[in-house]
Formats: sequence, C-alpha cells, structure tokens
Amino acid sequence: MTDFSFDIVGFDLDGTFVDTSGDLTAAVNHALTSAGRPSLTREQVVPMIGGGARHMLTLGMAATGGCDDIELDRLYRLLLDHYEANIAVLSRPFPGAMAALDELTAMGVKVAIVTNKFERLAVKLLNEIGIADRFGCIIGGDTLGKGMSKPHRAPIDAMIERCGGGRAAFVGDSIYDTGAARNAGIPSVAVSFGFLMQPIAELEADIVIDRYEELIPALRTLR
Repeated sequence: MTDFSFDIVGFDLDGTFVDTSGDLTAAVNHALTSAGRPSLTREQVVPMIGGGARHMLTLGMAATGGCDDIELDRLYRLLLDHYEANIAVLSRPFPGAMAALDELTAMGVKVAIVTNKFERLAVKLLNEIGIADRFGCIIGGDTLGKGMSKPHRAPIDAMIERCGGGRAAFVGDSIYDTGAARNAGIPSVAVSFGFLMQPIAELEADIVIDRYEELIPALRTLR
C-alpha cells in the first residue's frame, strides 16, 4: 500500500507480542521455592522481565534477600529447566497481535521477532503456540554471541539483513527495545500494556500505542 512505508516490522517477544508473564512467574517461583524463599506475585515479577532469564532471577533473589553467584547459578539452571518444560502453559499473544500480524503480512511486510530470550526458548515458545512460521526470522539474546543482545544494534541489523533489507520499525516494551532501535537508526513503537520497568515516557519511543489495533495507524504516522 502506498501509504505504508515500512518493509519490515520487528517485535520484541515477552511483554510485546506474547504475554508470557504467567509462565515466567511460575518459573521464578519454582527457583525461589527451591531456595526456601517466598513466592512473588505476577505484579512483582513483571517489571523484572526484559533483560533475560538470569537478570530476572537476579532481581527475584534480590527482592527476597539476595544470594551469592554459586547459588544463583544453581537456581538459574532450575529456572530454565522448569520454564522450558512449561513454556506455553499460560502464554498467549496479546489481544489484537495476530490480527495486526495478518494485516502486515497481507500488505507484503516482513515481520520478525527480536528478543533477549535464548533463541531456542523463543523458537520453542512460538512453535508451541503455533506461530513460529509466521516470522521471517527469530533472533534471540544469544543468537549473535555474548554482548550482542538488545540494546546493542546488532540484533536489529541482523533482523533487517535476514528479512531482505528495507525500511524497518521495531515494536517493544522496554529500554532494551527502544535503545536497540535508536542505536540502529530506526523508529520504535512502545506498547503501554507491556512488562514496563519504568514509566513509558522514559523509553523515549517515537510513538506509544495502548492496544494492537493502533499499531498500523501509528506506523503510518511515522512514514
């Protein structure tokens, strides 16, 4: 369509395209229980999501008394094992996400996932939900090597390359997402319904949406 100027639209995964908060909270609480710690509520865990599983667990342990690196390593393995075995029990795309994906695809726009989640877990989650094949590429926090996850620009650059090049925008819910987009020189859209770690204004996105029905009209304003 002549009024849509993006060839590629990338999405963060957790808190942006898929609501994974229930399964992530269960995984954190599995690790905390194994350490004799009290469980956290979903509302407590949500702001901890975004920087990868180890970062999330580090914050969860800090909230319940802290721990040393040896204990963190042990609990991290427990968390990952539990999460991988129960990755899509509660996780589902946010309302309107699939309709937006359908509309973008119908316009010939390539769509992609760029997440700080391990690639194999992102692929497993999307496969279990049944939508992995809808994306031109799935890039995880470990896909490009250590130190090359969001907010580094490398995952965005890789997304553009793997989707065949062109003008891209990125949709996310954290400073990792808007930072990566900014570092790569592309526009960003922030979702107010995501797993926010701070007030959404601090993300400094080019535009904010409150529901997926607003995404494509918002992208048209960024042309």
